[in-house]
Amino acid sequence: MKTLPNLRRFLQSEFALRSLQLCVGAIAIGLIFWKLQYSTQAICCGDFDGYYHIKWSRMLWESLRHGGFPPQFTWLPLTTLDPKNYVDHHLLFHVFQIPFTWFGDLRVGAKISATIFGSVAVFSCYWLLVRYRIRYPLVWLLALLACSAPFLYRLSMAKAPPFAIIYLVIGIYFLFTRKYWPLVPLAFIFALTYDMFVLLILASFIWTAVIGWTERRFEWRPIAWVLAGTVAGLVINPYFPTNLQLFYEHLRIKITASDFSTKVGNEWYPYDSWEFIGNTLLACVAMFVGYLSFDPSDRKRSQHSLFFLVLATVLMIMTARWRRIAEYWPPFAVMFAAFALQARLMGTRSMLKRSLDTPKQLELLPDPPPSVFTKEVELKEVLQTMGVAVIAVLIAVVLFFNVQAMSKDIATSARHETYKAGAEWMRANVPAGERVFNTDWDDFPRLFYYDPAHNYVSGLDPTYLYDRDKELSELYDSITLGKEEDPGPLIRDRFGARYVFSDNSDHDDFFFKARESGWFDIVYEDRDCTILYIRDQKQEPEAEEPDTGEAERSEPQQDNR
Repeated sequence: MKTLPNLRRFLQSEFALRSLQLCVGAIAIGLIFWKLQYSTQAICCGDFDGYYHIKWSRMLWESLRHGGFPPQFTWLPLTTLDPKNYVDHHLLFHVFQIPFTWFGDLRVGAKISATIFGSVAVFSCYWLLVRYRIRYPLVWLLALLACSAPFLYRLSMAKAPPFAIIYLVIGIYFLFTRKYWPLVPLAFIFALTYDMFVLLILASFIWTAVIGWTERRFEWRPIAWVLAGTVAGLVINPYFPTNLQLFYEHLRIKITASDFSTKVGNEWYPYDSWEFIGNTLLACVAMFVGYLSFDPSDRKRSQHSLFFLVLATVLMIMTARWRRIAEYWPPFAVMFAAFALQARLMGTRSMLKRSLDTPKQLELLPDPPPSVFTKEVELKEVLQTMGVAVIAVLIAVVLFFNVQAMSKDIATSARHETYKAGAEWMRANVPAGERVFNTDWDDFPRLFYYDPAHNYVSGLDPTYLYDRDKELSELYDSITLGKEEDPGPLIRDRFGARYVFSDNSDHDDFFFKARESGWFDIVYEDRDCTILYIRDQKQEPEAEEPDTGEAERSEPQQDNR
């Protein structure tokens, strides 16, 4: 008979309530990311990098099974990622992906892993709010999910950024609880997982500054332990010391206030002003609420909110410069607002309680003061609850439209089969190990996924070719933009390639020059891509056949070399 009272007490306990809140949050987050992920049958989302990551994870697994870890990377020999200098700066991320490569279809494994990793990243932010007893946690959960449409989009990619958020939240928890020594293994793992470990270093410096301002002392341990773990992760690394050179190259090329020396991915360019506000409206509102709510008068109580104020502000500035930070700033803007409001509410309650507890105040109150005070408090609680409910509904509406917009956007991404037929033709007809001149660096991940039997001219990032050979990189741009009259001999002699792979959407000028030059045969063509072969001798270009109105071609042309 004692079981029922014990069960009732447990269900009414704070632990049960928090557990229920976490369960509800986990389910809601998982469902949203599952919906986004399966808005397309391809590996999400707009870029093709997820194809490279899951394929390389599978190759890591094969090398582990055969005792050859890490495997040699031979697919971009003209870049700084050549077999001698290749660095896997997502090493542990690829290791974490390995269990998902055991599915029969790598595509399925990539989509499931992306769903889980993205969900855990958002859940970690929500867990921190629940852990610190932030009021109305489910409302803040809605805010985390609705804070930015690009935030949901980018976390749905089969890439490493979710781990940066997870590690950063864990690091913040260690900082807030003054458990500094675990920052060493955390920073070590972070440095081996993803090169955004600089965010944890930034957090340690901010926390030291916060302690200095609020407690008037220098707390050196967070910085020391994070730097120690980071250095260990960079040095105890199968790619050391080349990884340091690659990291320096990333900083030198990407962290600049001016334009980039070569064309890079869109994620490294800034949003325009209205696009920035439109994509991050709720995050902007959260920052505004946080700034208004922040109260620096109580230094001790404002530690957490001050930390988030500085961190979120720095991330906001970075997002304004590089949209690449769009997956980091919005959730921390929401957490800034949550902690700032919590500190303000706690401070107001404490002041009210102290004022009512003083004998002088009690003498001034009419008799009986407790009932009057109780009614006033109840009225305020009712009004506050109604206000929170209205806010929750508004945030839910924003979330609905964000999810719908991102689902439609993801649904328009390239089909999973894009380039598959062309890549399979190359595997069957082009001798293994030959170099292929790909006219777009960002096509490489799919080519690597479908046709790892050949190597390619540029891929993963155009700066890798630029850093290795600036002149060759500029020639590559000139050829692919159709600025060279006779591109055939240049591709053959300077790049060592006889085959050219090109998508059919962005290279009309190149195709025109190639066709007019008399150096190329089209050996394969379908609706997605065209493959050309460079002849031994220049020939007079053939007259163009009249347009038959045929929109697509699914069968390859015959090799007429």
